[in-house]
Amino acid sequence: QLQASGGGLVQAGWSLRLSCAASGIIFSMYDMGWYRQAPGKERELVATITSGGMSNYADSVKGRFTISRDNAKNTLYLQMNSLKPEDTAVYYCNGERRLGGTRLNYWGKGTQVTVSS
Repeated sequence: QLQASGGGLVQAGWSLRLSCAASGIIFSMYDMGWYRQAPGKERELVATITSGGMSNYADSVKGRFTISRDNAKNTLYLQMNSLKPEDTAVYYCNGERRLGGTRLNYWGKGTQVTVSS
């Protein structure tokens, strides 16, 4: 129900834009996020955006990455500028909402981002 795309191999300093297309859910009702996992490391939060449009970023990406959403297109984005080798990871999108007493949480398959020095 969440499909991430847009990863690739780029040089340090370049930009990439990731997309996450949602289907089968009421996208506008979900708080969304991007996470990443580098080899040998735990999955970590990159950025989140609430259903109301409020965003939050990991300190390591503040000022370089921008999370956004287009509810009309059911799509989440991550604009990544000034990429660094340490940004190399598999990037995952996540969607979460609470419906009554139930927590709904979905993960997309990841997209690989590789930044060469």
